[in-house]
Amino acid sequence: MPKFAANLTLLFTELPLLERFDAAHRAGFRAVELLIPYDAPVDDLAHALRDTGLHLALINTPAPDWAAGQRGLAALPGQTAAFRDTFETALHYAAHLRPDHIHVMAGLAVGPEAHATYLQNLRWASQRAPDQSLLIEPINPHDMPGFFLNDFAQVAAILDEIAAPNLALQFDAYHAHRITGDMPGAWAKYGPRARHIQVASAEGRHEPNRGAIDYPAFFALLDAQGYTGHVAGEYVPSARTEDGLDWIKAGV
Repeated sequence: MPKFAANLTLLFTELPLLERFDAAHRAGFRAVELLIPYDAPVDDLAHALRDTGLHLALINTPAPDWAAGQRGLAALPGQTAAFRDTFETALHYAAHLRPDHIHVMAGLAVGPEAHATYLQNLRWASQRAPDQSLLIEPINPHDMPGFFLNDFAQVAAILDEIAAPNLALQFDAYHAHRITGDMPGAWAKYGPRARHIQVASAEGRHEPNRGAIDYPAFFALLDAQGYTGHVAGEYVPSARTEDGLDWIKAGV
């Protein structure tokens, strides 16, 4: 089975953030991801990882005003200086937490100017941190209207244009289903570009153990293909997190 990770932004939210690390470890996870870690002191997060022995698979770049609807800065015209500041914050956290990947959040933007801004910022980021794996992710327009990246072909074209060895795809199976209606087909076409996977049920974005996406078949395919990255549960638990973890039991 793949190496599973727990998204501590969405899972174990019955507990304060720093207590979720131990809960994830006790539940059988050996890795975690954090969408927005910046509300917690980096030293506290580092201690939580060290105390539990958990590995950090992923963090996002900051979205400084998430509560007001901001979803990143990388594609926002006129915000290049602000994006670079937030990227430096991500690198500061990464220096202490050692995540495998940083997801560079594109933000809410459309049009040619946004495209040019995004390319400029991704080129700069990939050169600024050549030894850090950076990821970009298409997000479906139903859940996040206006997000700049909303199509896998769009992402593939951007990756080809920038051609940076440290820049790759973050493949979210839930978003793939919502964008294409054919998650296995999207994986067959774009999976070779992916370094990190996230999973949730197609219906309601809950536990990846039922519904339209056949996750046992997908996990078996990943094994057969020799995928070595993490598969993170990025979903909204339907009840207590601990009550819905059967989907990881065969892989821990």
